[in-house]
Amino acid sequence: MASPSRPPLCSWCVYFVRARGRVLYAGIAKDVEQRLELHRSGRGAKFLRGRGPLQLVYSRKLGEQGLALRVEQRLKRLPKAEKEALVRAAPTRARLLRLLDLEFIGRLPSHPPRTAGTSRRPRVSTALAGARAASREGS
Repeated sequence: MASPSRPPLCSWCVYFVRARGRVLYAGIAKDVEQRLELHRSGRGAKFLRGRGPLQLVYSRKLGEQGLALRVEQRLKRLPKAEKEALVRAAPTRARLLRLLDLEFIGRLPSHPPRTAGTSRRPRVSTALAGARAASREGS
């Protein structure tokens, strides 16, 4: 008996859009350019309506939708300074997952257990400190 063919993995991406007032919006899409056009036409997220001009400042291909949703959720919980640092550093997929503690997502429960004295949101600022220093040296 032949095994059923497995559908190919969808290529979901996470992205940041900068709006008026230096606001950063995180989202996910299969086609980031098409999604950006929807945002610009006012048919995308309500949050971005009337906040143009919109500029795509970061996007990264992640793979499966579930992973993209988890990354988006973690990104939206970050403070603005950490989002800005992440956009400047433009991490690769592997580094982004490492920074957000999602490196081993297939083996972790959807909500990792908390340890005493830790906050719920990930701390990206310390991990990005090296990237910020390197970008200053290059300027």
